[in-house]
Amino acid sequence: MLVSEILRIKGSTLFTASPEMPMAEAVRSMAENDIGSLVVMDRGKLAGMLTFRELIKVLNEQGEQMKTLPVGSVMEGNPLTATPQMDVQALRKAMLDRHARYIPIMDQETLLGVLSFHDVAKAVYEEQSFENKMLKSYIKNWPDEEETASQG
Repeated sequence: MLVSEILRIKGSTLFTASPEMPMAEAVRSMAENDIGSLVVMDRGKLAGMLTFRELIKVLNEQGEQMKTLPVGSVMEGNPLTATPQMDVQALRKAMLDRHARYIPIMDQETLLGVLSFHDVAKAVYEEQSFENKMLKSYIKNWPDEEETASQG
């Protein structure tokens, strides 16, 4: 399975922020849209990712003052990215290695969408469930050796 297949099923709704956006506005956007990350774009290019991990860290360090900080001072500046052609197994390994929960999907410089660890886990589960069902159906309908021998 390719990343593009998961992205196609998930859809292409994107939520972004700019590096200059105040954290209060970014947090409000995440809360209102029930999302765990914002892609930070600067002049049409990927600048970073803002996730719950960065929010919790800055909240712990800055408290109430975090509301006035710009997103650019909090975001992860070098996020893990994937291409639509990437195999999902390779993506899973990269996400685990980097402890990344949200991955921007890029076609060169163009942001196509964001996949979460949940999106990937769900797609893999559904694919394996389908394969399991097909294998069980195949095995259930497997002809008996006696039937095969009597027909031959």
